[in-house]
Amino acid sequence: MNHKNIFKQNGKLKSSFYESELANLQIELVKLQEWIKAKGLKVVILFEGRDAAGKGGVIKRITEKLNPRICRVVALGTPTEKEKTQWYFQRYVPHLPAAGEMVLFDRSWYNRAGVEKVMGFCTDEEYWDFLRACPNYERMLIRSGIILIKYWFSVSEEEQEKRFQSRLKDPTKRWKLSPMDLESRARWINYSKAKDEMFNYTDTKICPWYVVNADDKKKARLNTIKHLLSLIKYEDLTPEPLKLPPRKHSGGYVRPPIQEQSLIPDHYKND
Repeated sequence: MNHKNIFKQNGKLKSSFYESELANLQIELVKLQEWIKAKGLKVVILFEGRDAAGKGGVIKRITEKLNPRICRVVALGTPTEKEKTQWYFQRYVPHLPAAGEMVLFDRSWYNRAGVEKVMGFCTDEEYWDFLRACPNYERMLIRSGIILIKYWFSVSEEEQEKRFQSRLKDPTKRWKLSPMDLESRARWINYSKAKDEMFNYTDTKICPWYVVNADDKKKARLNTIKHLLSLIKYEDLTPEPLKLPPRKHSGGYVRPPIQEQSLIPDHYKND
């Protein structure tokens, strides 16, 4: 590959290359999906990182062409009062995959080591108990046959601010900004320290953190998908194209008048 031909003058990937490469990688993801289904694999992928680091964009590109019955996304909200009284990992267990499934967690049990720690939503005792218990919990999942993959999306303070400003200006993205996001801007160092402490305890040989340089969204998406495909050995189980038989005749069937049905208005008539 001639890398000079895939970059624009500003160092960004050319859109034509990005779209072509993404399309090829998504074909490979479909092959991986079929392999997971055929072999009964259980795959869990965690996506963590700062607000506006690009986790959602990568998840969207991974799942875009996949079967939602095999590959599903879990993005849990604030714990209920009942869930707050449970064993911390309990609310995540029902979402773990059965054989032949891949589950993508858009934020996960690592909330306790990040936002809950920094914002004071958990006690020090709960926080340290999590850091001690988490490696054992993940080891238990792996021993049960789950393939557990953890991605941390790393974004610079300058790039995060740029994305926050973009969300403010774009009505279709403004919902992505929450009071928690705005608070995180003022606690950059606190989040950095929390991430470092989290890595000290949970970046293990059996279940390491894979860090994604996420300042360039398009490169981050391609690099993450390529890396994911490299972690699970799979074979192409794509079935041969089906040959469609000739369509059967209507056999005297008469369709009811379409005017009798509740049609939605056509706002785009070609007058």
